[in-house]
Amino acid sequence: MERGVLRSIRSCSRARKSSERGYALIAALVLAILYFAMVELLLLDSSRELAEARRFRARIVAETLAENGAELAALNIVTTEKSETTAEDWQGSFVGRMARNADGSFDIEAEGTSSGLAESKAKVLVRGRVVGGDVRVQYTVHTH
Repeated sequence: MERGVLRSIRSCSRARKSSERGYALIAALVLAILYFAMVELLLLDSSRELAEARRFRARIVAETLAENGAELAALNIVTTEKSETTAEDWQGSFVGRMARNADGSFDIEAEGTSSGLAESKAKVLVRGRVVGGDVRVQYTVHTH
């Protein structure tokens, strides 16, 4: 009779182990799914931030190129009535134009375009007056 009792204890013990294994397997699968979902969210967030950083860099490069175009167009503003300058390099291109009127007022317009994965454009407008040898800027407008 002792053997019969031991058999029932063994079978009961085995049944408990297999059900515990099932719970452990389900818990491991749930944790793996949650882990991969979290990794996917991190990848999505980092790709969004990378795209945002590229757009920001492109905007800053375009603004800097537009300012460079305005500076080069205004290089000889005291002695020249009109000038136009263009340039291009690996970061982008710019065009700058300056026109000075007979009364000494001037307009400088420049546009910069960044190149690369994210392209951006920016414009600079400078208005002012040349009095004698002095250049007086009345206002500037920067747009992108």
